[in-house]
Amino acid sequence: MDYSQFLHMREELSLIAVLLILFLADLFMSPDAHKKDGKAQLNTMLPVILMAIHTVINFVPGTTADIFGGMYHYVPMHTVIKSILNVGTLIVFLMAHEWMKREDTSFKQGEFYVLTLSTLFGMYLMISAGHFLMFFIGLETASIPMAALIAFDKYRHNSAEAGAKYILTALFSSALLLFGLSMIYGSAGTLYFDDLPAHINGNALQIMAFVFFFTGMAFKLSLVPFHLWTADVYEGAPSTVTAYLSVISKGSAAFVLLTVLIKVFAPMINDWQEVLYWVIIATITIANIFAVRQQNLKRLMAFSSISQAGYIMLDVIGGTAQGMTALVYYVLVYAAANLGVFAVITIIALRSEKFTLEDYQGLYKTNPKIAFLMTISLFSLAGIPPFAGFFSKFFIFMAAFDAGFHLLVFIALINTVISLYYYLLIIKAMYITPSDNPIPTFHSDRCTKWGLALCTLGIIGLGIASIVYQSIDKLSFGI
Repeated sequence: MDYSQFLHMREELSLIAVLLILFLADLFMSPDAHKKDGKAQLNTMLPVILMAIHTVINFVPGTTADIFGGMYHYVPMHTVIKSILNVGTLIVFLMAHEWMKREDTSFKQGEFYVLTLSTLFGMYLMISAGHFLMFFIGLETASIPMAALIAFDKYRHNSAEAGAKYILTALFSSALLLFGLSMIYGSAGTLYFDDLPAHINGNALQIMAFVFFFTGMAFKLSLVPFHLWTADVYEGAPSTVTAYLSVISKGSAAFVLLTVLIKVFAPMINDWQEVLYWVIIATITIANIFAVRQQNLKRLMAFSSISQAGYIMLDVIGGTAQGMTALVYYVLVYAAANLGVFAVITIIALRSEKFTLEDYQGLYKTNPKIAFLMTISLFSLAGIPPFAGFFSKFFIFMAAFDAGFHLLVFIALINTVISLYYYLLIIKAMYITPSDNPIPTFHSDRCTKWGLALCTLGIIGLGIASIVYQSIDKLSFGI
């Protein structure tokens, strides 16, 4: 066996090394060591440092390669999307630092990091899969530890309930997806991405196969009508886990869906474009209508996340290289903005357990810097210039418009105005609505400040540095 082919899996090997180091560090640490002075800082900083090293050493793309008989396929764009997931995970670790140091934790800190990196490894396999079995292994590797993360605060009723809802829904969606894959194999006789287009002719069995496959992926992306789990899970999960689920999981699933549609279902483009057309309209519209009604910020951001998934699908529906570029750029900008919002929610929840719009009234007077970050993050999500979210939305609208979906872009633009309304409700509460009992002034720890700084840099810098979009565009044609 030629072991040199493993060198093309440098991101996976590096991540496994980080995972093993953290696992061994947690295994040989005494049960109470993480609660002693000095030890907590060491234990929670180690994942941050290792993740930062992992991100830096895997930042430069390699050369295109097919290994393990085509089961694993690598192109330079994979490094870009994996690097985005790495940076997002690093920010989540920075956000979790203070949460991990709480005295009332009912868990060992290492469990959180090992589970998180396990899901990330599964996403890596999904992204680089060249065969549906490799894809499904990656999907399940990402999904099962995610359920454990959602139920991580196991003695809190909402967290356990959210974990149960997620795993049950995930099981049904995975079963439907696997049923669809069996239909693909039955009609084509192969599961290799490169071989399938020659056998795809759009017959009834293959249409059903696509419907089942898309159903499973729509669950991961929280697309309507497969979104009903999202608000309850986002509300019940720990805030840092919610941030990870809303950005990292969604970003990887969107990229994989576009890759499979372009590679495998290209001969059925008219069929899946029609399905996506109506799913996008339903997702954006229904999510925005329900978001307006929410008072709990985590539930509001859950419906915002559903709506953002609909916008991401605007990149997918064209099935073009331009759409691929816009999708990757949108995920990058969305990660910075959404993680910024959840960073604020997390640090406020740690100090006050407050999550409603009413609780955020008067936040600007007591914590102006936090309120400012929340404001620019919300403006970016809404697509307000000059923040990066404006440019990311412009590029997705341009990609869909150039693909001929003019009415769909118009409907999405109308929904953008609706989304601005409920984002402004949060800003109104922080800056305008007075409060007799505002959230008291507090100071964040150093790791949290670094996380907030990275989010702020992304929101402002990505809209200015055009080289980011141009660099992604150069690699999108190799998919």
